[in-house]
Amino acid sequence: MKKKISAPFTLRCITLALGTHIALAQGSTVAQNTSARNAPAPAPGTSARATAYGDDALWSTPWEFTLSPFTTYHWSRDPTHKPVILIGLEKHPPSSNWFWGAVFFTNSFGQPTVFAYYGYEWDRLFGWQNVYAKIAAGAMYGYVGKYQHKVPLNYKGLSPGIVPTIGYHFGSRDAVQVSVLGTAGLLFSYSRKF
Repeated sequence: MKKKISAPFTLRCITLALGTHIALAQGSTVAQNTSARNAPAPAPGTSARATAYGDDALWSTPWEFTLSPFTTYHWSRDPTHKPVILIGLEKHPPSSNWFWGAVFFTNSFGQPTVFAYYGYEWDRLFGWQNVYAKIAAGAMYGYVGKYQHKVPLNYKGLSPGIVPTIGYHFGSRDAVQVSVLGTAGLLFSYSRKF
């Protein structure tokens, strides 16, 4: 008989692995953090992202690719839930914290879905250089048929969406993110700037 692994155990493992990676990464970025704290204040009309890090690849790259293969945790168990597979692209202007993008994914019921959005990113959350938060709002299409009632304000598959995210940059272009999907659950993803 196949042994099932409980969801709380899985979340503890993910949290432990992420915490270990963060601790190791912070140890190697102490010098970077010190120089970032001593950076001059941004000039009026420019973002902290554009001036504090200069030509650093992390902040000067305007596109971000996102991938989430089978990494969704649902708040409630439902036998109709399927793994969510997500791929997306965001545009990040280098002189602004605003962004826009679109993601294509199979929703929790296996239906192809798209979410086009506009959002804002807060860098250096809680004073930590590599931690950030984002919020994106937009329109989603894909919950149709018998699953159209699974998202609020759905009209023939089209509904509004708001997605808050917390992420951690490691390296100059890579990041991991956790997004809250309303009352449905959490989405874990990897992103790469290019």
